[in-house]
Amino acid sequence: MAMLISGLSIWIAVHLFPAVAPASRRQLMTRLGNGPYQAVFSLLLIAGLLLIVFGWRNTVPDHVYTPLAALRHPAMLLVVIGFILMVAASFPTRIKRVLRHPQLTGVLLWAIAHLLLNGDSRSVAVFGALALWTVVSMLMINRRDGAWIKPEISGAWGREIMIVIIGLAVSAVVVRFHQYLSGVAIIS
Repeated sequence: MAMLISGLSIWIAVHLFPAVAPASRRQLMTRLGNGPYQAVFSLLLIAGLLLIVFGWRNTVPDHVYTPLAALRHPAMLLVVIGFILMVAASFPTRIKRVLRHPQLTGVLLWAIAHLLLNGDSRSVAVFGALALWTVVSMLMINRRDGAWIKPEISGAWGREIMIVIIGLAVSAVVVRFHQYLSGVAIIS
């Protein structure tokens, strides 16, 4: 579990650093330069992610709670919506007029869904930490950036439809390969 917690700590600290310490971030970028700063940032995220993956695989899960079977399908729907929001974050969509943080909201829905579906210690650690990280990130970014100015989005609905299709496709691929990603099969 120590490897898992270390990876989560690195992941969360690196992601929160720009929002929590913007002046320190600017100083570091000035001292290192943008390219080297981005490289260090990326290497730390990769290290955190590897520690999370290997920590997950090396941690024997303990029972914490029993998920309600009735929440399986609603939780799976949350995952699909989460993937759609994560895709939408990269494009100028109408979703950005409704949600200030579509990517973080998508990750939050994904994490909550996994907490609804899994009641073991490593799932609670990973998905609980990531859910908490998204909420803290949204609050810190809102504080740092001030009032939300909604973007002007117009045009045909084709882009929104394409975002949903891509989100559904990503969801289908993740369901198909979930066993290889996490060691847990969703479909047999």
